[in-house]
Amino acid sequence: MNVRPLAIAEVLEIRPQIFGDSRGFFYESFNLRKFSEQLPETEQTLNFVQDNHSQSVRGVLRGIHYQLPPFAQGKLVRVTRGEVYDVAVDLRRHSPSFGQWVGLLLSSSEKNQLWIPPGFGHAFLCLSDEVEFLYKTTDYYQPSAERCIRWDDPELAITWPETGNALKLSAKDLAGVSFNSAEYFP
Repeated sequence: MNVRPLAIAEVLEIRPQIFGDSRGFFYESFNLRKFSEQLPETEQTLNFVQDNHSQSVRGVLRGIHYQLPPFAQGKLVRVTRGEVYDVAVDLRRHSPSFGQWVGLLLSSSEKNQLWIPPGFGHAFLCLSDEVEFLYKTTDYYQPSAERCIRWDDPELAITWPETGNALKLSAKDLAGVSFNSAEYFP
């Protein structure tokens, strides 16, 4: 497993070691011991409690979603079919990177993953005709703690790639609040 911090150092790209031959391939998509060794000491005792799986089509944009404490979620995300542009937004009020975002292409062909720690908002844009997106979370879904910031907030100024299609958003995502009026993490 190769782990690389992104521009916001707590957000990590993970590339597994892939073993392939004429029959296909094999890789460990998750190994708690190896994964924990790569995290800061404060996060090494994390516990994943829920796996989620979504299917989307080109142009679907989901997010920017997060849950407030005490239900904040860390997410380990990956694509098993297709390609997305994945974004993490730092919502930790006392962080030096508060209000900044990082983005990364995730694809089934690369088999790369992204670790998004608690305290970050998360969104992704589907770039291929079909996408299957899987993620592990460190806390359960709690509707009363869920929040959404607009994907096109001018303060965040996220640079989304072109998809060649009109964007498709849920009613919840269209009703997201501005970054300046959002609730943040302490």
